[in-house]
Amino acid sequence: MPSPRPVVSRYGVENHGLVNLRAAHWNGSIPFLYEEAIRRGEGLLGDGGALVVTTGKHTGRSPKDKFIVNEPSSSADIWWGDVNRKFSQERFDSMHRRMLAYYQGRDAFVLDSFAGADPDYRLRVRVVTETAWQSLFARNMFIRPTVDELKDFEPEFTILHAPGLQADPKLDGTNSETFILIDFAKKLVLIGGSSYAGEIKKSVFTLMNYLMPGRGVLSMHCSANIGKKGDTAIFFGLSGTGKTTLSADSTRTLIGDDEHGWSDNGIFNFEGGCYAKVIKLSREAEPEIFATTERFGTVLENVVMDADLRTFDFDSAKLTENTRASYPLSYIPNVSVSGRGGHPDNIIMLTADAFGVLPPISRLTADQAMYHFLSGYTARVAGTEKGLGKEPQATFSTCFGAPFMPRHPTVYAKLLGERMARHGAKCWLVNTGWSGGAYGVGQRMRIKHTRAMVRAALEGQLAQVSTATDPMFGLHVPTACPDVPPDVLQPRGAWADKAAYDTTAREVTRRFESNFKQFESYVSDKVKAAGIHAAA
Repeated sequence: MPSPRPVVSRYGVENHGLVNLRAAHWNGSIPFLYEEAIRRGEGLLGDGGALVVTTGKHTGRSPKDKFIVNEPSSSADIWWGDVNRKFSQERFDSMHRRMLAYYQGRDAFVLDSFAGADPDYRLRVRVVTETAWQSLFARNMFIRPTVDELKDFEPEFTILHAPGLQADPKLDGTNSETFILIDFAKKLVLIGGSSYAGEIKKSVFTLMNYLMPGRGVLSMHCSANIGKKGDTAIFFGLSGTGKTTLSADSTRTLIGDDEHGWSDNGIFNFEGGCYAKVIKLSREAEPEIFATTERFGTVLENVVMDADLRTFDFDSAKLTENTRASYPLSYIPNVSVSGRGGHPDNIIMLTADAFGVLPPISRLTADQAMYHFLSGYTARVAGTEKGLGKEPQATFSTCFGAPFMPRHPTVYAKLLGERMARHGAKCWLVNTGWSGGAYGVGQRMRIKHTRAMVRAALEGQLAQVSTATDPMFGLHVPTACPDVPPDVLQPRGAWADKAAYDTTAREVTRRFESNFKQFESYVSDKVKAAGIHAAA
């Protein structure tokens, strides 16, 4: 059982160089962290009981401010480039000293937790932050140890988090005043200059994405759930593509909404909570997620709230499009207590096609699955990263999670291919983006249609349905689906201007072909042949 009161580990904060603290608050309970957050002016109590916070100018991740220390034990395994930027050991150590000095005379909130629901692959993580609300966020997101586990908890990795500490780019070698620095040898992450809590969550995910493949586990940016017959499904996709929404299905048991591993034991969640996008959230469309916004313990991040009534305007993007709710998995009514499932029967690859030309659902061959996994086509949705504008931007994010993958993409693709072949998983590409035209002209796919298509795929209703090969993309599109109008299944038919569709689709095929050139030397001729090629 989780600890009913704060427990102090015998492995104290002095082991991290944290000395002369004003106070160290260990493993705080939800009520304690609420009290501290409100007393310190970090947040307000919303109608229904959620803690409502704002994060200032940083309302999304800062990918250009993330660096990995270039050190001997990990350097050869890192996919260096625009995503994984090199940082010197000397400058990391200097920033570490500055952070330790910054914490002197300040309060520290210490949370000990696990990443990984499977005990065979569990990672012990300690999160130290200067704010109560971000300690509550971490408490929601990660897995709570037992009382006995907390007493002797010795972290394998530690995150030191100081939003109020800003870097000096000229002095510290950072890109800006914000920094996310990872040292795999010292097993230490330093985060500063940003109050966006997602940096904590995704730093732990990056750690798991580095460590798990070395142990033969495929780490995945996906959600997962289990059907009534015990059939497991996983949903790959970037933020805004529907991982959380589609996996929170009242007819299926939720394993987790964002980060998982696929080991010889099956699927397991990395987390103990959800971090759901709540822009335009409604009780009718997403009742399970909406209900969490009325719960004590939920953290609402950058959601617009009426100052007097303390009610929420989920339609408002006044602060950001990237409004969020952080809550424990237990707040979802139909959730797996173990956080684990069997080997997947179905794999759903989600894309939010901003151009509106991809079919809403298509069946992928094994070679097509490898191609689309490495391509990771989607649209980056406004607000999830600093620097994005109001409109989605088409992008290719390999493995459906390039910003969080320290190793070369083919490491993850090889593991996926091996596991699909071994367990016979079927794969589907589902477009949750636009239909009838590109963004600004067409409409977002209706969620009820997407749910119906996904349900039909998972329940085997599409197994015997004939398919038509899309002439532009070579995808195998079902000709019928229960509860979905036939014209929805064929993207060209949904466009009023067929010539405009053809022009746009040809442009998208060129983008696919151009992007995949970087992977051609790593894949078989069959995978290359199964890919999307520029249309004449």
